[in-house]
Amino acid sequence: MPDTAAPAPTAAQAAREVLALEARALDALAADLPADFAATVDLVLNTAGRVIVSGVGKSGHVGRKISATLASTGTPSYFVHAGEASHGDLGMISGGDVCLMMSNSGETPELADEIAYCTRFGIPIIGMSSNPDSTLMRAATLRLTLPKMPEACPMGMAPTTSTTMMLALGDALAVALMKARGFEIAHYRDFHPGGKLGAQMSRVADLMHGRDALPLVEPDMPMPETLLVMSAKGFGIAAVVAEDGALMGIVTDGDLRRNMDALMQRSAGQIATKHPVTVTPDVLAARALAMMNERKISVLLVVDDAGHPEGVLHIHDLLRAGVA
Repeated sequence: MPDTAAPAPTAAQAAREVLALEARALDALAADLPADFAATVDLVLNTAGRVIVSGVGKSGHVGRKISATLASTGTPSYFVHAGEASHGDLGMISGGDVCLMMSNSGETPELADEIAYCTRFGIPIIGMSSNPDSTLMRAATLRLTLPKMPEACPMGMAPTTSTTMMLALGDALAVALMKARGFEIAHYRDFHPGGKLGAQMSRVADLMHGRDALPLVEPDMPMPETLLVMSAKGFGIAAVVAEDGALMGIVTDGDLRRNMDALMQRSAGQIATKHPVTVTPDVLAARALAMMNERKISVLLVVDDAGHPEGVLHIHDLLRAGVA
């Protein structure tokens, strides 16, 4: 007899099925957010200590990520492995903390000692599980109940959909706490000084050359002397300043080329470009780079609120810092 079995799905088909199933689970979670979510945010905001995240297996892996996200966004947190907790790590949990315990079934035996410890010492427990009648959720002070959705695994056993919902709910908690705390980019940079993120969140003040490096000239300075200042400072520009120190204009290589006729008989003020593009020290370095790219320039003068030059920023400074 001919083989009439359905052909096995392709890898792309299998992937789409998993993603569609997990997307439906997230839709269900968003539509029916755990009733205790807002109370959880309030509890964490009023916690003097840290958020201790615990779990084992795949829930533990997700818990580590949630704890890291909380810690990097203004909510002090660290992860305690539920199994290790029974062998001394319970000492990492103190009276001012709150524990977020994660278990899809809510019956993870490794959590038992931690639950007993928190109950004994009055440490609030936030349970995250899809089983509201489980041991964990009955012991919990607040409950983040996940909707019961099938796992994306063909056998329905490997944690897939459930861990996706846990991760997404952890992100939702972290973001809600960020907004409640008024957590801004300046705070974010404090926790992310390294790598690409740190570079992109640098301020102009972090990268600019200070006043000693400024090629300052007066408007009546003859061009031969102005050229010497430009060459000595090495930025290819001269900042023309008034008697009170306010910026009046800028002399660039382009200005020199446009005024080659009788250049040496002129003064800096006569050939300077008036109202040059400037930035203040508090501007993000990434924004300064965008301004350079938009205007096709390689140097920006940095001024204070009164228009007095404070420093100079070259595109090479941004490139070396990894902003680009």
